[in-house]
Amino acid sequence: MPEKRPPQVYTLLVEIGRKPGDGLPDDATGAGLLVYAAGRDEAEAVRETVALLRQADLAPLDVIGHGTLDERLAAGEEIDEHERALMQRALDEDAVIVAQMTPFTGD
Repeated sequence: MPEKRPPQVYTLLVEIGRKPGDGLPDDATGAGLLVYAAGRDEAEAVRETVALLRQADLAPLDVIGHGTLDERLAAGEEIDEHERALMQRALDEDAVIVAQMTPFTGD
């Protein structure tokens, strides 16, 4: 039996569309979410994120993975303490943390 990998936190960018009751501004065509999600692999983190967003009456359209903290650091990204704290919280709570929501407008 393969050994279970410990959970890690994945940085995900999620595009959401419009849905009645989604709470987005009236003039928004959708939104982008920056999410930190815990999972044993990226696929699990994506599944958990999509399920949670659907439960919150949002309409996830696309998810782009940006890797784990170690992968992002290896790619040369600078990650501030606030972002690291949110990642740690996602890991500690085995949670999906929406760190930022940016509504898309027709402007």
